[in-house]
Amino acid sequence: MSEKKHTTTSGIEIKALYTEAKPMEERPGEFPFTRGIQKDMYRGRLWTMRQYAGFSTAEESNKRYHYLLAQGTTGLSVAFDLPTQIGYDSDHEMADGEVGKVGVAIDSLKDIEILFDGIGLKDITTSMTINATASILLAMYIALAKKQGADLKQISGTIQNDILKEYAARGTYIYPPKPSMRLITDIFEFCSKELPKWNTISISGYHIREAGSTAVQELAFTLANGKTYLKAALDKGLDINVFAKRLSFFFNCHNNFFEEIAKFRAARRMWAKITRDLGATDEKAQMLRFHTQTGGSTLTAQQPLNNVIRVSNQAMAAILGGTQSLHTNGYDEALSLPTESAAKIALRTQQIIAFESGVTDTVDPLAGSFFVESLTDDVEAAAWAYIDRIDAMGGSVNAIESDYMQNEIAGAAYQYQKEIENGERISVGVNKFTQKEEGLTEVFNIDDSIRKLQAEKLDHLKSTRDQVAVEQSLKQLREAAKGNTNLMPLIIDAVEKYATLGEIANVFRDVFGVY
Repeated sequence: MSEKKHTTTSGIEIKALYTEAKPMEERPGEFPFTRGIQKDMYRGRLWTMRQYAGFSTAEESNKRYHYLLAQGTTGLSVAFDLPTQIGYDSDHEMADGEVGKVGVAIDSLKDIEILFDGIGLKDITTSMTINATASILLAMYIALAKKQGADLKQISGTIQNDILKEYAARGTYIYPPKPSMRLITDIFEFCSKELPKWNTISISGYHIREAGSTAVQELAFTLANGKTYLKAALDKGLDINVFAKRLSFFFNCHNNFFEEIAKFRAARRMWAKITRDLGATDEKAQMLRFHTQTGGSTLTAQQPLNNVIRVSNQAMAAILGGTQSLHTNGYDEALSLPTESAAKIALRTQQIIAFESGVTDTVDPLAGSFFVESLTDDVEAAAWAYIDRIDAMGGSVNAIESDYMQNEIAGAAYQYQKEIENGERISVGVNKFTQKEEGLTEVFNIDDSIRKLQAEKLDHLKSTRDQVAVEQSLKQLREAAKGNTNLMPLIIDAVEKYATLGEIANVFRDVFGVY
Protein backbone atom coordinates (compact mmCIF):
# COMPACT_ATOMS: atom_id res chain seq x y z
CA MET A 1 0.00 0.00 0.00
CA SER A 2 1.54 3.30 -1.09
CA GLU A 3 1.92 6.14 1.41
CA LYS A 4 -0.60 8.97 1.14
CA LYS A 5 0.77 11.98 -0.74
CA HIS A 6 0.96 15.15 1.34
CA THR A 7 0.72 18.56 -0.37
CA THR A 8 0.26 22.21 0.53
CA THR A 9 -2.91 24.04 -0.52
CA SER A 10 -1.04 25.01 -3.71
CA GLY A 11 -0.32 21.38 -4.58
CA ILE A 12 3.38 21.50 -3.63
CA GLU A 13 4.38 18.03 -2.46
CA ILE A 14 5.67 17.78 1.11
CA LYS A 15 8.32 15.14 1.75
CA ALA A 16 8.25 13.05 4.91
CA LEU A 17 11.72 14.22 5.90
CA TYR A 18 14.00 17.10 4.94
CA THR A 19 17.68 16.51 5.60
CA GLU A 20 19.49 19.34 3.88
CA ALA A 21 19.16 22.95 2.84
CA LYS A 22 21.33 25.40 0.96
CA PRO A 23 23.77 27.42 3.11
CA MET A 24 22.20 30.52 4.70
CA GLU A 25 24.63 33.31 3.80
CA GLU A 26 21.95 36.00 3.54
CA ARG A 27 21.39 38.32 6.49
CA PRO A 28 18.22 40.19 7.54
CA GLY A 29 17.92 43.70 6.14
CA GLU A 30 20.01 42.91 3.07
CA PHE A 31 19.03 42.18 -0.53
CA PRO A 32 16.98 40.16 -1.41
CA PHE A 33 15.40 40.43 2.07
CA THR A 34 14.21 36.83 2.39
CA ARG A 35 14.93 37.04 6.12
CA GLY A 36 13.18 40.36 6.66
CA ILE A 37 13.55 44.01 5.70
CA GLN A 38 15.04 45.18 9.01
CA LYS A 39 18.30 44.00 10.53
CA ASP A 40 16.72 43.65 13.99
CA MET A 41 13.05 43.17 12.97
CA TYR A 42 10.79 42.98 16.06
CA ARG A 43 13.66 43.40 18.54
CA GLY A 44 13.80 47.00 17.35
CA ARG A 45 10.10 47.63 16.71
CA LEU A 46 7.02 45.43 16.84
CA TRP A 47 4.64 45.21 13.93
CA THR A 48 1.76 47.72 13.90
CA MET A 49 -1.31 46.17 15.52
CA ARG A 50 -4.28 47.26 13.45
CA GLN A 51 -7.91 46.28 13.90
CA TYR A 52 -9.99 46.72 10.74
CA ALA A 53 -13.16 48.50 11.80
CA GLY A 54 -15.96 50.52 10.33
CA PHE A 55 -19.71 50.09 10.47
CA SER A 56 -22.96 52.01 10.44
CA THR A 57 -22.34 55.76 10.81
CA ALA A 58 -19.17 57.78 11.26
CA GLU A 59 -20.32 58.51 14.82
CA GLU A 60 -20.52 54.81 15.76
CA SER A 61 -17.22 53.96 14.05
CA ASN A 62 -15.52 56.84 15.86
CA LYS A 63 -16.57 55.30 19.19
CA ARG A 64 -15.02 51.95 18.15
CA TYR A 65 -11.77 53.69 17.10
CA HIS A 66 -11.47 55.40 20.48
CA TYR A 67 -12.14 52.04 22.17
CA LEU A 68 -9.49 50.24 20.09
CA LEU A 69 -6.91 52.98 20.70
CA ALA A 70 -7.59 52.74 24.44
CA GLN A 71 -7.04 48.94 24.27
CA GLY A 72 -3.60 49.33 22.70
CA THR A 73 -4.19 49.37 18.95
CA THR A 74 -1.29 51.24 17.33
CA GLY A 75 -2.88 52.06 13.96
CA LEU A 76 -6.39 52.49 12.59
CA SER A 77 -7.79 50.52 9.66
CA VAL A 78 -11.00 51.80 8.07
CA ALA A 79 -13.65 49.59 6.49
CA PHE A 80 -16.07 51.40 4.16
CA ASP A 81 -19.57 50.29 3.25
CA LEU A 82 -20.32 49.04 -0.25
CA PRO A 83 -21.96 52.25 -1.59
CA THR A 84 -18.87 54.24 -0.54
CA GLN A 85 -16.62 51.68 -2.26
CA ILE A 86 -18.47 51.95 -5.58
CA GLY A 87 -19.11 55.69 -5.57
CA TYR A 88 -22.74 56.08 -4.55
CA ASP A 89 -24.07 58.44 -1.91
CA SER A 90 -26.21 56.84 0.78
CA ASP A 91 -29.43 58.28 -0.68
CA HIS A 92 -28.84 56.76 -4.13
CA GLU A 93 -31.24 53.98 -5.12
CA MET A 94 -28.29 51.61 -5.69
CA ALA A 95 -27.33 52.06 -2.00
CA ASP A 96 -30.63 50.69 -0.71
CA GLY A 97 -30.08 47.87 1.79
CA GLU A 98 -26.28 48.32 1.91
CA VAL A 99 -25.68 51.55 3.83
CA GLY A 100 -23.38 50.99 6.80
CA LYS A 101 -23.56 47.19 6.49
CA VAL A 102 -19.97 46.07 5.71
CA GLY A 103 -18.25 49.28 6.75
CA VAL A 104 -18.81 52.91 7.55
CA ALA A 105 -20.89 55.12 5.24
CA ILE A 106 -18.92 58.14 4.00
CA ASP A 107 -20.77 60.63 1.82
CA SER A 108 -18.73 63.80 2.28
CA LEU A 109 -15.93 65.50 4.18
CA LYS A 110 -18.46 66.05 7.01
CA ASP A 111 -18.50 62.29 7.64
CA ILE A 112 -14.68 62.11 7.68
CA GLU A 113 -14.62 64.97 10.19
CA ILE A 114 -16.94 62.96 12.46
CA LEU A 115 -15.11 59.67 11.84
CA PHE A 116 -11.83 61.08 13.19
CA ASP A 117 -13.30 63.42 15.80
CA GLY A 118 -10.87 63.66 18.71
CA ILE A 119 -8.16 61.78 16.81
CA GLY A 120 -5.16 63.75 15.56
CA LEU A 121 -4.14 62.53 12.10
CA LYS A 122 -0.56 63.60 12.82
CA ASP A 123 -0.44 61.14 15.74
CA ILE A 124 -1.63 57.92 14.08
CA THR A 125 -1.24 55.92 10.90
CA THR A 126 -4.43 55.08 9.07
CA SER A 127 -5.05 52.33 6.56
CA MET A 128 -8.08 52.74 4.30
CA THR A 129 -9.42 49.75 2.37
CA ILE A 130 -10.72 51.64 -0.63
CA ASN A 131 -10.04 51.21 -4.34
CA ALA A 132 -12.27 52.66 -7.05
CA THR A 133 -12.94 55.78 -4.94
CA ALA A 134 -9.50 55.85 -3.29
CA SER A 135 -8.64 59.26 -4.75
CA ILE A 136 -11.78 60.79 -3.22
CA LEU A 137 -11.30 59.27 0.25
CA LEU A 138 -7.63 60.24 0.28
CA ALA A 139 -8.65 63.78 -0.71
CA MET A 140 -11.07 63.88 2.24
CA TYR A 141 -8.34 62.64 4.61
CA ILE A 142 -5.95 65.31 3.30
CA ALA A 143 -8.63 68.00 3.67
CA LEU A 144 -9.20 67.00 7.30
CA ALA A 145 -5.45 66.90 8.01
CA LYS A 146 -5.21 70.46 6.65
CA LYS A 147 -8.12 71.58 8.84
CA GLN A 148 -6.36 70.04 11.88
CA GLY A 149 -3.21 71.98 11.00
CA ALA A 150 -1.15 68.84 10.38
CA ASP A 151 1.99 68.94 8.25
CA LEU A 152 1.06 66.90 5.17
CA LYS A 153 4.66 65.88 4.74
CA GLN A 154 4.48 64.09 8.11
CA ILE A 155 1.12 62.31 7.98
CA SER A 156 1.36 58.62 7.21
CA GLY A 157 -0.91 55.78 6.31
CA THR A 158 -2.04 53.69 3.38
CA ILE A 159 -4.81 53.57 0.82
CA GLN A 160 -5.40 50.20 -0.79
CA ASN A 161 -5.91 51.78 -4.24
CA ASP A 162 -5.36 48.43 -6.02
CA ILE A 163 -7.91 48.31 -8.83
CA LEU A 164 -6.39 45.39 -10.75
CA LYS A 165 -7.33 42.87 -8.07
CA GLU A 166 -10.88 44.30 -8.15
CA TYR A 167 -11.21 43.24 -11.78
CA ALA A 168 -9.59 39.88 -11.04
CA ALA A 169 -11.25 38.90 -7.79
CA ARG A 170 -13.35 41.32 -5.78
CA GLY A 171 -15.58 43.35 -8.11
CA THR A 172 -15.79 46.86 -6.61
CA TYR A 173 -14.55 48.64 -9.71
CA ILE A 174 -16.37 51.50 -11.45
CA TYR A 175 -14.39 52.72 -14.46
CA PRO A 176 -12.54 50.86 -17.23
CA PRO A 177 -8.94 49.73 -16.50
CA LYS A 178 -7.08 52.52 -18.33
CA PRO A 179 -8.74 55.54 -16.63
CA SER A 180 -8.60 53.65 -13.34
CA MET A 181 -4.84 53.28 -13.80
CA ARG A 182 -4.66 57.01 -14.54
CA LEU A 183 -6.26 57.85 -11.18
CA ILE A 184 -3.76 55.56 -9.46
CA THR A 185 -0.71 57.08 -11.12
CA ASP A 186 -2.06 60.59 -10.41
CA ILE A 187 -2.06 59.61 -6.72
CA PHE A 188 1.51 58.26 -7.03
CA GLU A 189 2.68 61.53 -8.58
CA PHE A 190 0.81 63.84 -6.20
CA CYS A 191 1.83 62.03 -3.02
CA SER A 192 5.49 61.72 -4.02
CA LYS A 193 5.61 65.53 -3.80
CA GLU A 194 2.98 66.43 -1.20
CA LEU A 195 2.65 63.38 1.10
CA PRO A 196 6.06 61.70 0.98
CA LYS A 197 5.34 59.40 3.95
CA TRP A 198 2.01 58.14 2.60
CA ASN A 199 1.83 54.62 1.12
CA THR A 200 0.06 55.29 -2.15
CA ILE A 201 -1.02 51.74 -2.86
CA SER A 202 -1.39 48.51 -0.96
CA ILE A 203 -1.10 45.88 -3.65
CA SER A 204 -3.51 43.30 -2.40
CA GLY A 205 -3.39 39.54 -2.49
CA TYR A 206 -5.88 39.34 0.36
CA HIS A 207 -9.00 39.45 -1.80
CA ILE A 208 -7.46 37.19 -4.43
CA ARG A 209 -7.10 34.58 -1.69
CA GLU A 210 -10.57 35.25 -0.30
CA ALA A 211 -11.93 34.58 -3.80
CA GLY A 212 -10.47 31.08 -3.58
CA SER A 213 -6.93 31.21 -4.95
CA THR A 214 -4.08 29.08 -3.67
CA ALA A 215 -1.17 30.59 -1.74
CA VAL A 216 1.01 30.46 -4.88
CA GLN A 217 -1.67 32.14 -7.02
CA GLU A 218 -2.12 34.85 -4.39
CA LEU A 219 1.62 35.53 -4.41
CA ALA A 220 2.04 35.38 -8.20
CA PHE A 221 -0.99 37.48 -9.18
CA THR A 222 -0.24 40.09 -6.51
CA LEU A 223 3.37 40.55 -7.64
CA ALA A 224 2.32 40.55 -11.31
CA ASN A 225 -0.10 43.38 -10.51
CA GLY A 226 2.73 45.12 -8.65
CA LYS A 227 4.89 44.95 -11.77
CA THR A 228 2.07 46.56 -13.76
CA TYR A 229 1.84 49.46 -11.30
CA LEU A 230 5.62 49.92 -11.41
CA LYS A 231 5.59 50.07 -15.20
CA ALA A 232 2.64 52.51 -15.24
CA ALA A 233 4.49 54.84 -12.88
CA LEU A 234 7.67 54.56 -14.95
CA ASP A 235 5.67 55.40 -18.09
CA LYS A 236 4.49 58.56 -16.30
CA GLY A 237 8.12 59.53 -15.79
CA LEU A 238 8.30 58.87 -12.05
CA ASP A 239 11.57 57.81 -10.40
CA ILE A 240 11.35 54.19 -9.24
CA ASN A 241 13.82 54.92 -6.43
CA VAL A 242 11.29 57.42 -5.05
CA PHE A 243 7.82 56.03 -5.71
CA ALA A 244 8.62 52.34 -5.08
CA LYS A 245 9.42 53.21 -1.46
CA ARG A 246 5.77 54.15 -0.99
CA LEU A 247 4.29 50.94 -2.33
CA SER A 248 3.15 48.38 0.21
CA PHE A 249 1.46 45.00 -0.01
CA PHE A 250 -1.48 43.36 1.71
CA PHE A 251 -1.47 39.58 2.08
CA ASN A 252 -3.83 36.99 3.47
CA CYS A 253 -2.72 34.39 6.00
CA HIS A 254 -4.46 31.03 5.84
CA ASN A 255 -4.26 27.82 7.83
CA ASN A 256 -1.28 25.99 6.29
CA PHE A 257 1.28 27.30 8.75
CA PHE A 258 4.55 26.62 6.94
CA GLU A 259 3.27 27.38 3.43
CA GLU A 260 2.17 30.83 4.60
CA ILE A 261 5.58 31.55 6.18
CA ALA A 262 7.30 30.38 2.98
CA LYS A 263 4.98 32.60 0.92
CA PHE A 264 5.96 35.73 2.86
CA ARG A 265 9.68 34.95 2.66
CA ALA A 266 9.44 34.21 -1.08
CA ALA A 267 7.45 37.42 -1.67
CA ARG A 268 10.24 39.63 -0.33
CA ARG A 269 12.86 37.85 -2.41
CA MET A 270 10.80 38.02 -5.61
CA TRP A 271 9.85 41.68 -5.24
CA ALA A 272 13.47 42.64 -4.62
CA LYS A 273 14.40 41.02 -7.94
CA ILE A 274 11.43 42.58 -9.80
CA THR A 275 12.24 46.12 -8.63
CA ARG A 276 15.95 45.71 -9.32
CA ASP A 277 15.24 44.42 -12.84
CA LEU A 278 13.08 47.52 -13.48
CA GLY A 279 15.89 49.84 -12.41
CA ALA A 280 15.62 50.31 -8.64
CA THR A 281 19.06 50.79 -7.10
CA ASP A 282 18.02 52.14 -3.68
CA GLU A 283 17.58 49.19 -1.29
CA LYS A 284 14.53 50.81 0.31
CA ALA A 285 12.87 50.83 -3.11
CA GLN A 286 13.55 47.09 -3.39
CA MET A 287 11.98 46.19 -0.05
CA LEU A 288 8.57 44.54 0.08
CA ARG A 289 6.69 45.90 3.08
CA PHE A 290 3.37 44.26 3.84
CA HIS A 291 0.30 44.21 6.02
CA THR A 292 -1.35 40.89 6.83
CA GLN A 293 -4.92 40.03 7.70
CA THR A 294 -5.86 36.60 8.96
CA GLY A 295 -8.04 34.60 6.56
CA GLY A 296 -11.66 35.66 6.66
CA SER A 297 -12.76 32.78 4.47
CA THR A 298 -11.22 30.28 6.90
CA LEU A 299 -13.60 31.33 9.68
CA THR A 300 -16.54 29.02 10.30
CA ALA A 301 -20.05 29.82 11.43
CA GLN A 302 -20.09 26.40 13.07
CA GLN A 303 -18.45 26.32 16.51
CA PRO A 304 -17.27 29.93 16.09
CA LEU A 305 -15.01 29.92 19.16
CA ASN A 306 -12.76 27.53 17.22
CA ASN A 307 -11.89 30.59 15.13
CA VAL A 308 -9.84 31.96 18.04
CA ILE A 309 -7.39 29.08 17.49
CA ARG A 310 -7.42 29.52 13.70
CA VAL A 311 -6.68 33.24 14.03
CA SER A 312 -3.88 32.58 16.55
CA ASN A 313 -2.28 30.05 14.20
CA GLN A 314 -2.47 32.45 11.26
CA ALA A 315 -1.21 35.42 13.27
CA MET A 316 1.83 33.44 14.41
CA ALA A 317 2.60 32.47 10.80
CA ALA A 318 2.37 36.11 9.69
CA ILE A 319 4.76 37.19 12.45
CA LEU A 320 7.24 34.39 11.77
CA GLY A 321 6.95 35.43 8.12
CA GLY A 322 8.00 39.00 8.97
CA THR A 323 4.87 41.13 8.52
CA GLN A 324 5.02 44.91 9.15
CA SER A 325 1.45 45.20 10.40
CA LEU A 326 -1.29 42.76 11.28
CA HIS A 327 -5.05 42.59 11.63
CA THR A 328 -6.51 39.62 13.48
CA ASN A 329 -10.12 38.70 12.70
CA GLY A 330 -12.82 38.41 15.34
CA TYR A 331 -14.03 34.89 16.05
CA ASP A 332 -17.64 35.87 15.19
CA GLU A 333 -16.97 37.33 11.73
CA ALA A 334 -18.49 34.38 9.88
CA LEU A 335 -21.78 35.54 11.43
CA SER A 336 -21.57 39.33 11.57
CA LEU A 337 -19.28 42.30 11.91
CA PRO A 338 -17.09 41.72 14.99
CA THR A 339 -18.61 42.49 18.35
CA GLU A 340 -16.57 44.58 20.77
CA SER A 341 -15.62 41.51 22.82
CA ALA A 342 -14.48 39.59 19.73
CA ALA A 343 -12.41 42.55 18.54
CA LYS A 344 -10.74 42.75 21.96
CA ILE A 345 -9.80 39.04 21.94
CA ALA A 346 -8.42 39.45 18.41
CA LEU A 347 -6.20 42.32 19.57
CA ARG A 348 -5.15 40.44 22.72
CA THR A 349 -4.06 37.55 20.46
CA GLN A 350 -1.46 39.83 18.88
CA GLN A 351 -0.37 41.23 22.22
CA ILE A 352 0.11 37.77 23.75
CA ILE A 353 2.23 36.67 20.78
CA ALA A 354 4.23 39.91 20.98
CA PHE A 355 4.90 39.95 24.71
CA GLU A 356 4.60 36.35 25.93
CA SER A 357 5.59 33.90 23.18
CA GLY A 358 9.27 34.78 22.74
CA VAL A 359 9.09 34.60 18.93
CA THR A 360 10.10 38.27 18.66
CA ASP A 361 13.38 37.79 20.51
CA THR A 362 15.40 36.85 17.41
CA VAL A 363 15.16 37.69 13.73
CA ASP A 364 13.66 35.11 11.32
CA PRO A 365 13.82 32.25 13.82
CA LEU A 366 12.91 29.62 11.19
CA ALA A 367 15.83 30.51 8.89
CA GLY A 368 17.95 27.50 8.06
CA SER A 369 15.11 25.05 8.68
CA PHE A 370 15.51 22.32 6.08
CA PHE A 371 11.77 22.32 5.48
CA VAL A 372 11.12 26.09 5.51
CA GLU A 373 14.03 26.92 3.19
CA SER A 374 13.05 24.18 0.74
CA LEU A 375 9.39 25.21 0.80
CA THR A 376 10.32 28.87 0.27
CA ASP A 377 12.21 27.84 -2.88
CA ASP A 378 9.30 25.69 -4.08
CA VAL A 379 6.72 28.44 -3.54
CA GLU A 380 8.93 30.94 -5.33
CA ALA A 381 9.49 28.65 -8.33
CA ALA A 382 5.76 27.98 -8.70
CA ALA A 383 4.95 31.71 -8.46
CA TRP A 384 7.58 32.65 -11.08
CA ALA A 385 5.98 30.15 -13.46
CA TYR A 386 2.67 32.03 -13.19
CA ILE A 387 4.35 35.44 -13.58
CA ASP A 388 6.18 34.24 -16.70
CA ARG A 389 2.84 33.23 -18.23
CA ILE A 390 1.30 36.61 -17.37
CA ASP A 391 4.32 38.46 -18.79
CA ALA A 392 3.93 36.46 -22.02
CA MET A 393 0.34 37.75 -22.25
CA GLY A 394 1.58 41.34 -21.98
CA GLY A 395 1.04 41.86 -18.25
CA SER A 396 -1.76 41.87 -15.69
CA VAL A 397 -4.23 44.09 -17.56
CA ASN A 398 -4.22 41.72 -20.53
CA ALA A 399 -4.36 38.67 -18.26
CA ILE A 400 -7.40 40.14 -16.50
CA GLU A 401 -9.14 41.25 -19.68
CA SER A 402 -8.73 37.73 -21.09
CA ASP A 403 -10.13 36.25 -17.82
CA TYR A 404 -6.93 34.26 -17.21
CA MET A 405 -6.54 35.22 -13.55
CA GLN A 406 -10.26 34.90 -12.86
CA ASN A 407 -10.40 31.40 -14.34
CA GLU A 408 -7.34 30.23 -12.41
CA ILE A 409 -8.83 31.51 -9.15
CA ALA A 410 -12.22 29.95 -9.90
CA GLY A 411 -10.60 26.59 -10.64
CA ALA A 412 -8.71 26.63 -7.34
CA ALA A 413 -11.82 27.66 -5.40
CA TYR A 414 -13.84 24.83 -6.98
CA GLN A 415 -11.15 22.28 -6.16
CA TYR A 416 -10.91 23.43 -2.53
CA GLN A 417 -14.66 23.30 -2.01
CA LYS A 418 -14.88 19.88 -3.64
CA GLU A 419 -12.23 18.57 -1.22
CA ILE A 420 -14.22 19.95 1.75
CA GLU A 421 -17.45 18.36 0.53
CA ASN A 422 -15.97 14.93 -0.16
CA GLY A 423 -14.01 14.92 3.10
CA GLU A 424 -10.51 14.94 1.58
CA ARG A 425 -9.84 18.22 3.41
CA ILE A 426 -10.90 18.43 7.05
CA SER A 427 -12.58 21.54 8.40
CA VAL A 428 -13.07 21.09 12.13
CA GLY A 429 -16.68 21.56 13.12
CA VAL A 430 -17.84 21.64 9.49
CA ASN A 431 -17.19 18.21 7.99
CA LYS A 432 -15.60 16.51 11.01
CA PHE A 433 -15.97 16.77 14.80
CA THR A 434 -19.40 18.32 14.33
CA GLN A 435 -21.92 18.87 17.10
CA LYS A 436 -25.35 20.27 17.70
CA GLU A 437 -25.00 23.99 17.29
CA GLU A 438 -25.17 26.43 20.17
CA GLY A 439 -25.62 29.94 18.84
CA LEU A 440 -23.59 32.90 20.03
CA THR A 441 -25.44 35.00 22.58
CA GLU A 442 -24.19 38.25 21.02
CA VAL A 443 -24.13 39.05 17.31
CA PHE A 444 -23.50 42.48 15.82
CA ASN A 445 -26.43 43.82 13.78
CA ILE A 446 -26.82 46.92 11.60
CA ASP A 447 -30.39 47.98 10.82
CA ASP A 448 -31.68 49.80 7.76
CA SER A 449 -32.38 53.04 9.64
CA ILE A 450 -28.78 54.07 8.91
CA ARG A 451 -29.70 54.99 5.34
CA LYS A 452 -32.39 57.39 6.57
CA LEU A 453 -29.90 59.04 8.95
CA GLN A 454 -27.31 59.44 6.18
CA ALA A 455 -29.93 60.81 3.76
CA GLU A 456 -30.97 63.42 6.32
CA LYS A 457 -27.32 64.44 6.80
CA LEU A 458 -26.93 64.76 3.01
CA ASP A 459 -30.06 66.94 2.74
CA HIS A 460 -28.72 69.23 5.47
CA LEU A 461 -25.28 69.40 3.84
CA LYS A 462 -26.68 70.35 0.44
CA SER A 463 -28.92 73.03 1.96
CA THR A 464 -26.06 74.71 3.86
CA ARG A 465 -23.04 74.46 1.52
CA ASP A 466 -22.11 77.00 -1.19
CA GLN A 467 -23.80 75.30 -4.14
CA VAL A 468 -22.29 77.66 -6.73
CA ALA A 469 -18.78 76.87 -5.45
CA VAL A 470 -19.53 73.14 -5.57
CA GLU A 471 -20.79 73.28 -9.15
CA GLN A 472 -17.81 75.34 -10.26
CA SER A 473 -15.40 72.91 -8.63
CA LEU A 474 -17.08 69.90 -10.27
CA LYS A 475 -17.03 71.67 -13.65
CA GLN A 476 -13.27 72.23 -13.36
CA LEU A 477 -12.79 68.59 -12.38
CA ARG A 478 -14.82 67.43 -15.38
CA GLU A 479 -12.73 69.46 -17.83
CA ALA A 480 -9.47 68.25 -16.27
CA ALA A 481 -10.63 64.62 -16.47
CA LYS A 482 -10.99 65.01 -20.23
CA GLY A 483 -7.30 65.93 -20.49
CA ASN A 484 -4.24 64.62 -18.75
CA THR A 485 -3.87 67.04 -15.82
CA ASN A 486 -3.18 65.47 -12.42
CA LEU A 487 -6.64 65.24 -10.85
CA MET A 488 -5.74 65.06 -7.16
CA PRO A 489 -5.59 68.85 -6.46
CA LEU A 490 -8.99 69.29 -8.12
CA ILE A 491 -10.53 66.39 -6.17
CA ILE A 492 -9.22 67.93 -2.94
CA ASP A 493 -10.74 71.27 -3.92
CA ALA A 494 -14.10 69.60 -4.59
CA VAL A 495 -14.23 67.78 -1.25
CA GLU A 496 -13.20 70.97 0.58
CA LYS A 497 -16.24 72.64 -1.02
CA TYR A 498 -18.28 69.70 0.39
CA ALA A 499 -19.04 68.06 -2.92
CA THR A 500 -20.21 64.54 -2.12
CA LEU A 501 -18.44 61.31 -2.95
CA GLY A 502 -21.25 60.39 -5.36
CA GLU A 503 -21.10 63.74 -7.16
CA ILE A 504 -17.35 63.40 -7.73
CA ALA A 505 -17.63 59.75 -8.80
CA ASN A 506 -20.39 60.71 -11.25
CA VAL A 507 -18.11 63.26 -12.91
CA PHE A 508 -15.70 60.41 -13.62
CA ARG A 509 -18.53 58.10 -14.72
CA ASP A 510 -19.58 60.71 -17.28
CA VAL A 511 -16.03 61.22 -18.62
CA PHE A 512 -14.50 57.75 -18.28
CA GLY A 513 -17.56 55.54 -18.65
CA VAL A 514 -18.51 52.52 -16.57
CA TYR A 515 -16.83 49.12 -16.92
